[in-house]
Amino acid sequence: MVTLGLVVAEFNASVTEGMASAAREAAAERDVEIAAELSVPGAYDSPLAADRLARREDVDAVAVVGAIVTGDTDHDRVIADATAKSLTEVSLDRDVPVTFGVSGPGQSGAEARERIDKGAEAVNAAVDMVETLA
Repeated sequence: MVTLGLVVAEFNASVTEGMASAAREAAAERDVEIAAELSVPGAYDSPLAADRLARREDVDAVAVVGAIVTGDTDHDRVIADATAKSLTEVSLDRDVPVTFGVSGPGQSGAEARERIDKGAEAVNAAVDMVETLA
């Protein structure tokens, strides 16, 4: 049985709560246990939590969910780029799959709400990677 860690960004909670629910549902459908779930303030804060979960002996992979919505500046792109790069580093440093179920950048709040399935996609990708690397 695959065991996952789940990291959920609280910023844009009207979106990320649905993403987390979709992630939990996908885990149940795949008969996957979520060993631990950590909430973080925003997507940018997820790498440290993902790293903590990836260090655990009982965690085979980590799925991260969050939503980055466009504002008046390019800040959303900076956040998305830094987060993706840092999560990739965690995955490579820990030799544990860390999947990027973060929607954005460049999306409105309405577009983010249409993408709550990213939570399920993150779990499915994590499980697929564990099975691929086994």
